[in-house]
Order: sequence, then structure tokens, then C-alpha cells
Amino acid sequence: MQLTGSQIIIECLKEQGVDTVFGYPGGAILNVYDELYKHSDEITHYLTSHEQGAAHAADGYARSTGKTGVCMATSGPGATNLVTGIATAYMDSVPMVIITANVAKSLLGKDSFQEVDIVGITMPITKHNYIVQDAEDLAETLRKAFYVAKSGRPGPVLVDVTKDATANKAEYSYKEPKKIERSTENIQEEDIEAALKLIHKCKKPFIFVGGGAVISEASEELMEFAVKIDAPVCDSLMGKGAFDGTHPLYTGMLGMHGTKASNFGVTECDLLIAIGARFSDRVIGNAKKFAKNAKVLHIDVDAAEINKNIRTTASIIGDAREVLKRLNANLETTKRPEWISHINELKSSYPLTYVANQLNGPYLIQKLYEITKGDAIITTEVGQHQMWAAQFYRYSRPRTLITSGGAGTMGYGLGACIGTKVANKDKVVVNIAGDGCFRMNMNEIATAVRYNIPIIEIILNNHVLGMVRQWQTLFYGKRYSQTTLNDQVDYVKVAEAMGAKAYRITKMEEVEPVLREAIALNIPVVIDCQIGSDDKVFPMVAPNAPISEAFSEEDLAAKGLDC
Repeated sequence: MQLTGSQIIIECLKEQGVDTVFGYPGGAILNVYDELYKHSDEITHYLTSHEQGAAHAADGYARSTGKTGVCMATSGPGATNLVTGIATAYMDSVPMVIITANVAKSLLGKDSFQEVDIVGITMPITKHNYIVQDAEDLAETLRKAFYVAKSGRPGPVLVDVTKDATANKAEYSYKEPKKIERSTENIQEEDIEAALKLIHKCKKPFIFVGGGAVISEASEELMEFAVKIDAPVCDSLMGKGAFDGTHPLYTGMLGMHGTKASNFGVTECDLLIAIGARFSDRVIGNAKKFAKNAKVLHIDVDAAEINKNIRTTASIIGDAREVLKRLNANLETTKRPEWISHINELKSSYPLTYVANQLNGPYLIQKLYEITKGDAIITTEVGQHQMWAAQFYRYSRPRTLITSGGAGTMGYGLGACIGTKVANKDKVVVNIAGDGCFRMNMNEIATAVRYNIPIIEIILNNHVLGMVRQWQTLFYGKRYSQTTLNDQVDYVKVAEAMGAKAYRITKMEEVEPVLREAIALNIPVVIDCQIGSDDKVFPMVAPNAPISEAFSEEDLAAKGLDC
């Protein structure tokens, strides 16, 4: 049947099972929004306050469900406002399809009003992107976009459509979406055998879990694997929840703000098994001294990650879940009492701690964990609060920590929280922010109120850019250049002005009742929690130092250093 390009876009979204879209309209994309209006009973559109919020909302929706998130924007600044959100998704392998509209085909390349080459701009930060100038190419391009976004190592795909292509007619017929198979074509039997030999010979194995284990839904296979080889397990920020954070074999996060048990244990191990991890600089510290006593077995779906940052002894290319299934089928249960005892001693000797007699971020997050019994989904912005959320809220299931890892995007969390809550209506969803991050996209509180999306926004308000200030304290002689936020913004009044319920916490005894009431209200809530400007995240590894040199506040004090 003959349909307009805009009708084809809507039909293709329906083909792919899309029922939720985030976006912001404008002139070039008006035809598409007109069709969305006619199909509002099938596809719910959430109008965000800013296009960046739409991209982050689609990202949160995708991360928390494993589905492909969808967002839309018009040409020019509408499209460019999506760029940070696209880059954020790209760095963390998040499946998204971004639909933008551009000026008419005849106006391309003529510096027309609101014309931007968004395909050229986003080429380095998308898995693939397309420009569609003819309506007859729309359906197949959109189908390809959804397939590419979700297959293999996921990522964002942008489809830019000229305005005349959304208006012109073309033939359309329904097509069943191409089934996405798990990536197994590169799993070689000899690679499996080499991995099994390394595992059988080692005495002190350590498992390092990254975001790929979450994406491949490998939690059950990972648990079986860890128990079978009796190996301690650490994770990256993106790997949180892939392995149960309450399990006795779990040692905490690895890297710059990882636990000493993880950092010291990886340094001492004789076999490091990395699963779905890309060995980020924030994880490995000094690459030349990382896991220097260990052979490295790397399991990843993306061959480009092998030997990119860390030299491996052996590797297996393929879907993490499928690889672990094959390894588990060939492994007998082994016990390593001396190694596990040693790791447990490290955990006992170097627990995560915080000042227990004053209001601070870790205390609030610990209370949130207790009240929710670990059953909430936590989104975060980026900075100290993000690290505290990773350290003091324990994640026992995948897709329960939604955070920007690779890009480290301030302003990410609130939009992501909205998208996550839209997709998980039966879950308590909480965004943990610093005041510096919150002010970047705080206008999205209006979005939550407009649609009565019952999110909880917690601002750990220290009146500074906390993580940058921490670096200035430790490495820049306390020269606090542009990190003190000494303005008079009242976030309670701001939140109330946008229609949300708001609280201010200044005392420890206020934390629990406010959190319980916020959860019970089931409406958009903002909590402004006042904490100290000089609170810090520990342990820490200095830039380019080996992770074996992780230090705490007590370590600095023992050296006579003031922090």
C-alpha cells in the first residue's frame, strides 16, 4: 500500500514493537509528529524539556530493559542537542535508534535554515548512521537501523530523514523484524580449549566482569562459572549487578575507586578472567603494572577490544553468555580454600567505610539500600555521588544501576531516571545526583511532573563540583579553580516551582523518614541533602598509578598528608 514517509516511520516503529518514544518536535519533523498524534493509542510519546533529556531518557529505557530505546528531534539545533546523549550511549554500548528530520532534499548543502549535517557530526559516535532522501528507502533503512543497534555489540544508530521524504509517498508492506541471534560465529573450539587449560592450571584466579556480561544477560552462567572455579569476582562500574553484589565471592568494584580487596587481589592473582570488559583507564590505572603477575583470559563479543589496552594470554570472541555456557559444560567444581581465605582477609582488613556520625553521601545511600532492600533501580549523574552509589548500594541483579561510565556525562541521570521509570513502572527508581550535575538538566523535573512519573531525585548537595574539587585537593595544591558553587540557588524552591514535592535534609535523623515518605507518595520528589564540601571518595588510585597503590584517607593521614 502507498503511505507517506511519516506513515512508514510509524509503521516501522510498530513493526519493531516500539511503544515508547522520547523527543521534541520542530519544523522539519512536523510530518512525523502529526502521524504520532494519530497513533497516540499505540505509541506513547514523552515530550522532554530539552532534546538532550530525550536522548538520555531513551538510553535509560534501553539500559534498564535491554530493548532498543527510541528518541526523535528536528533538524539543526534539535539534532545537535542529541549529540551528548548519543555519545553517552555509544561509549556504553546502549542500543538506541535516533530519528532526526532534516531540511528538504533540494535544500541540502545550501546552509538552509536549521540545516546541519547531523550524519557527519555523529559518525564517530554511532554504530552506524544513515541519511534518507527518498521515501522508498525509509522502511528498509529503519529495519536495518534497529537490527544494527541491537545485534553483536549494541550501540546507537541515527537515521536522518529529509522533510520531503517524510511527506512523499512510497509502497509499504509489513515485514517481520529480522531475528537477532547471539554472536557465536567467532567462538573457536581451540580458543575454548586454551581457556580451559589456563583455568585448570591456575592457583589464584580472579574474575573481572564488565558491562558486556549485563548486555548478554549472562548472570546465571557467570554465577555457575565463578562457583565452579571458586574464583573471587570484581566488576567495573558498567558490570554492576551482573554478579550478585551480596555473594561471598564478590569483592567490589575494581579500579580508581574500587575496593582494596579487588585492587590488591587482581594484582596478586595468577589468572585474570575478563568477561565483557574493555579495560578502561579508570579500571587498570598504570597499564604496564596492571595484573603483572597474571595471565589474562579475555572474553568479549568485540574482537577490537582484544589486546587494545591490555595484552592477553588467550581470548574468546563471542557472546559472553554463550562462551560461559561452553566453558561451564567442560569444567568440574574446584575448591581453592587458601586463595579464597586470603581474599576474605583482604575484604575484612579493607572494608568500605565512611564517617558514621555525620550526614554524608554514603550514609544516605546505605539507608536507601536498607529501606528498599536492594530492590530499587538506581540511576546516577557523574562524580562523587556516582562512586558512592557504586560502593554503598549493593546490586544483586543486572540492569539495576543505570549510569554513564565511558563518557562520564554530567546531566545524564535525571533523563535516564525518567526513561527507566517509564519502562519499569512497578519499581522504585531513584536518581542520585550532585548539585553540579542536577543544575545541568534539572528542567527535566518539569517532564516528570507533566506526566506524573514518580521518580525520586536525590541531590547530594555539597555546593562544589565534588570530584573535581577532590582532585584539586589531592593533586593541585587546593587551588579550587571554578569548582565552588557559591550561588544562592534553592533547589527545594526550584523543584516546587516545577510542581514536584521537595524536601531539604540537614540532619542524619531526617534521612530515613524523608526517604520512606518519598517512596510512599509515588509522585515526583526532589530531596536536597546538604553534605560537606570536603567529603571525599575513598579508596582512590592516583592517575597513572598502579591499582596496587590504592590509598585511603587513613593512608594519607599516616603519611602526614592533609586531605
